[in-house]
Amino acid sequence: MVLPRAASELLFSKVSTMQIQGWARTDVGRKRNHNEDTYCIEPDIGLYMVCDGMGGHASGEVASAKAVEVVRAELGKARAVVDEFQAKDTPATREKILALVERAVNRACAEIHEMSQKEAGKAGMGTTLCMVLFAGDHGIMGHVGDSRLYVRRGESMHQLSEDHSYVTEMIKRGKMTKDEAKRSPYNNVITRAVGIQPSVQVDTLLFDVLPGDTYLLCSDGLHGYVEDNAELSRLLAHPDPEKLANGLIDLANQRGGKDNITALIIRARGEEGQPAADQARVAEVNLKLETLKKIPLFRHLTYQELVKVLNITYLQQFDAGVPVVKEGADGEELFIILSGRVVVTKGGQELVELHPGVHFGEMALVDQSPRSATVTARDATRVLVIGRPQFYQLIRKEPVLAVKLLWSFVQVLSHRLRETNEQLQGAKSELEQAQAPFLEVDMDS
Repeated sequence: MVLPRAASELLFSKVSTMQIQGWARTDVGRKRNHNEDTYCIEPDIGLYMVCDGMGGHASGEVASAKAVEVVRAELGKARAVVDEFQAKDTPATREKILALVERAVNRACAEIHEMSQKEAGKAGMGTTLCMVLFAGDHGIMGHVGDSRLYVRRGESMHQLSEDHSYVTEMIKRGKMTKDEAKRSPYNNVITRAVGIQPSVQVDTLLFDVLPGDTYLLCSDGLHGYVEDNAELSRLLAHPDPEKLANGLIDLANQRGGKDNITALIIRARGEEGQPAADQARVAEVNLKLETLKKIPLFRHLTYQELVKVLNITYLQQFDAGVPVVKEGADGEELFIILSGRVVVTKGGQELVELHPGVHFGEMALVDQSPRSATVTARDATRVLVIGRPQFYQLIRKEPVLAVKLLWSFVQVLSHRLRETNEQLQGAKSELEQAQAPFLEVDMDS
């Protein structure tokens, strides 16, 4: 469905002047004799990365350094893609920048694998990789292995990456509890790494960056000693980032230091002299996440999974009196009301008024039937939109997320079916009561 520009408008973000600053420290730890971790801070291209090499005989050090070198070069050559995304945030430019990060990591993977095949003593070398490319007021994660990316936002702490490890897979399948995973002899076994094969599946995630955010990129030599999110949140609240990085390294060493340790701290600050703009952006992002969280379709999702869903949405605005969808028309979008009101009509008869926090059109994500009703903006209305192609792409890439979403679909449809049955039963009872006097007259006659 194509609507006139004046009636329906896509809302694009502009280039941001978000200030991003990073501090890092790496340490050999107390048990190893050389450091195979490598980190990268490249503010000119907005790149921050931690790699934890493996392979022995210094091969891990070579692999992690090579990964940093190649990814940095690939992103540096593709600034046009980043600039295009910063200028106009659309589904198409998001897809391009996510593909750029995935391509850069896989280029590093291919080169490391080629080195391991050609150079004596480097067979089997590889590295984990966890990076963030900052572009305007967004961050793009690229992740392989068990190094991690965390964000502290307000008083809340969230892990944005997901470990590619044996124990994580067992937990997801319900074969192991988190406590059992901590005690497992296989808790250091990873299921993906850069360079072990010619290519690798890269987790990518695009997320909003808000003023006041603190991000932590770290190797498992750190997060293995700080599993509790509440403790990590308290640590990341330290006002001095440099002292914070040093303190995290010292803490890991005090608790054993069995591996190399790397901590990279990133702090985001808003525009100078623009507190109102910063507050408005924080409120907008929080509104989107809170609205998604309250919708039955997404109620089983974790914070990380909600961010993935938010990543495939775009914002659209409708003036009062403008139809959002039309009865009988084709459509492939789910709409979620952020502000304003819409009215649902069928055959010209008004059925219901919908308010912020309510969604409609979800059946268009799973079938191609025409719209069953018309939905019109009663006020100036802003909606989050999820398209069928983006929805299918998400559930293909995220099987656990797909199961949660499809289970929620079943629950929503079951609830609506029960409501419909109750309404039909009520209508049937009313009809029988209305017909009763006439039946009595016929019987008497």
